[in-house]
Amino acid sequence: MISTIAFILTVQTAPKLPDARPEDVKSVDTIVAALYDVISGPAGKPRDWTRFKSLFSPKGTLAAVVKGKDGKPFLATMTPDSYATGNAPYFEMNSFFEKETKRKTMKAMDIVHVFSDYESRKAVEDKKPFESGTNAIQMYSDGTRWYIHSILWQGN
Repeated sequence: MISTIAFILTVQTAPKLPDARPEDVKSVDTIVAALYDVISGPAGKPRDWTRFKSLFSPKGTLAAVVKGKDGKPFLATMTPDSYATGNAPYFEMNSFFEKETKRKTMKAMDIVHVFSDYESRKAVEDKKPFESGTNAIQMYSDGTRWYIHSILWQGN
């Protein structure tokens, strides 16, 4: 325990993130719903990247397991900022609607891990998704709100 406390005291303070909407971060259910909502929309509809970033902890990360040209999986990591910057052009040109289809939640004290299966569609009314996969979302509560600390996903 002492080494954990000493470590915590030596960690540098991360930059402050935007304030979150209280309704987005009041529970595990609302933060997961906000995550899917903020990235979904028709082509040309600007996403609310401030809202997106506000869902994460100051040191939050995202990572996707993707296949390289050789067919081997590798990890592509990013920050909420780099995810927003990298995906804004795609969302400008393409409709993208992602929804949760199944969830498994594990909780220990103030830590929650959510396996959130998803389907992605180009239009809400599309019968078949163009991709499905799983988001592994780690989050914690500081007693006043929930924060996403990391998202690791893989689609097929």
